[in-house]
Amino acid sequence: MKVTSVPFYRLKISKQEIDKVNETMRSGWLTTGKVTHQFESEFAEYVGAKYAVAVNSCTAALHLSLIVAGVKPGDEVITTPYTFVATTETIIQCGARVVFVDTEKDSFNIDLTQIDAAISPRTKAVVPVYIAGYPSDLKAIDGLRRKHKIRVIHDAAHALGTVSGKTMVGATPDLTCFSFYSTKNLTTGEGGMITTDSKKQMELLRVISLHGMSRDAWKRYTGAGSWKYQIRELGYKYNLSDMASSIGLVQLRNFEKMQKSRRRAAELYTKYLGDIDELVIPREPQTGKHAWHLYIVKLRKGGESKRDRVIEELKSMGVGTSVHFIPLYLHPYYKKNYSYTRRDFPNSYNHYCNAITLPLFVDITEEEIRYVADCFKRIFAHSRKR
Repeated sequence: MKVTSVPFYRLKISKQEIDKVNETMRSGWLTTGKVTHQFESEFAEYVGAKYAVAVNSCTAALHLSLIVAGVKPGDEVITTPYTFVATTETIIQCGARVVFVDTEKDSFNIDLTQIDAAISPRTKAVVPVYIAGYPSDLKAIDGLRRKHKIRVIHDAAHALGTVSGKTMVGATPDLTCFSFYSTKNLTTGEGGMITTDSKKQMELLRVISLHGMSRDAWKRYTGAGSWKYQIRELGYKYNLSDMASSIGLVQLRNFEKMQKSRRRAAELYTKYLGDIDELVIPREPQTGKHAWHLYIVKLRKGGESKRDRVIEELKSMGVGTSVHFIPLYLHPYYKKNYSYTRRDFPNSYNHYCNAITLPLFVDITEEEIRYVADCFKRIFAHSRKR
């Protein structure tokens, strides 16, 4: 069948997920329970962490991690402007001030070499973000942590399966936050996970993720629990349900197979787009492993207006795209509350003006990828004639 359109994203749910959800529904227990704790246990084992705590979004994961890391009003937290707003809104909600550091010139990740200059006596933490699933240097990040005695919270919303050197993201002593949003490499519809090697941090995360109630309060309606509980901390309603965890557990057990499909899709994109001079295609890391949550190309020349025209032409041909991301300092809230301009972050601005995120999902076909490439070729052939 001839391909005439490609959606930006297509969800694939198998009979295994459906059967597991049905099993959970028949169990009579839908909210946080044994399925969620099994999901946590297997997730921690997969990434190489000692502990994992499931929550209802990566935003919740970031918020709780900042609290556990001791971020308070008056503190500063360093991160990149090239990210989704969840990275910074949680910092602000803790009463801290965001300090932006530009991205690398050749990747969408924060430039670790610029962090030293951004650190002040008020710096409490740094939040590196792994855009598209591309790794940052975990050894360099740990060096910054040790040198400046600051906390590290990894925003790994895109990075389940990312490897830096020989270390999987999530396997460090730090707090690492993952997303299971619908479009992510592993999904629970909405959801997230925090990994840590600290038992103390894990126990506090569990308590404050469920209203600050004593650790085993979720059992209070089961035969193993008690109606008596204590409010030990100021908490939030951030727990993940067994219904959502049922999907995540099945997907985790099939994750390597799904990642193999994503890597194959990325290789095909590189094959079919590699001879288009107008595009800069994403690269594999020299060491480690790309998770390929996103496949982001850049226009070699042209800028924001040309990028927008290309997106519209792709849309007219049935190709769904997106832009990851609009740098945060360009949004009205940050313009009002921060004094940054695009000149402060030239790499981030250049990425934004030229970036186009292409369709990438588990069951995308070679014919669909070839169609996307052919659409680019038609667009650029037409523009050359103008």
